[in-house]
Amino acid sequence: MRRRRRGSIFTKLVVLGLVVYASVTLMGLHGQIVNAQEARTQMERTVEELQQINESYQREIENRYDPETIERIARDRLGLVMPGERTFYAVSN
Repeated sequence: MRRRRRGSIFTKLVVLGLVVYASVTLMGLHGQIVNAQEARTQMERTVEELQQINESYQREIENRYDPETIERIARDRLGLVMPGERTFYAVSN
């Protein structure tokens, strides 16, 4: 009868060990899943931002021969002015 009890205690300890191991492993996997979901969310935001930038570039390409677009680019990016215009610079102390 004693052998059954020892075998039973040993079996219970092995099962308990397996349950603890499985719990720790699942908690680790849960953390990895949460991290992966956060990374995915951040990547989705980045993709949306890049898509908006691409759409902006696409509009610029489509309007590259539009006189208003050319003037805006010349003024904003190149700092050019139309003949006869005066440029004033604000100087602060």
